[in-house]
Amino acid sequence: MKQAIVARTDIGMGQGKLAAQVAHASLSAYEKADSQLQDQWKRGGQKKVVLKGTSERQLHELAEIADRDGIPNAIIRDAGHTQLEPGTVTALAVGPAGDDRVDSVTGELSLF
Repeated sequence: MKQAIVARTDIGMGQGKLAAQVAHASLSAYEKADSQLQDQWKRGGQKKVVLKGTSERQLHELAEIADRDGIPNAIIRDAGHTQLEPGTVTALAVGPAGDDRVDSVTGELSLF
């Protein structure tokens, strides 16, 4: 069981902004998972990886794949209070789900 968070590299988020967006994505996708997936992931140590995303379009395409495969996911849009324009897509979380299921969506991406 794991979760992959894909954060955009093309919008110049600072480290603090990046950390906050990754946290938002992780929690949002977790909340969309059913209780069985949530429990399995928690018992397994809540494994996460953060990956590089290159564009808003890429995040939407990955989310569509996850949706088709029935994998919990969440796209995050920034509120625009600090560095980014309101509504800027910053991150996507895929999972929690089995490692192979998450990898079928995000396995080609590089670690952040």
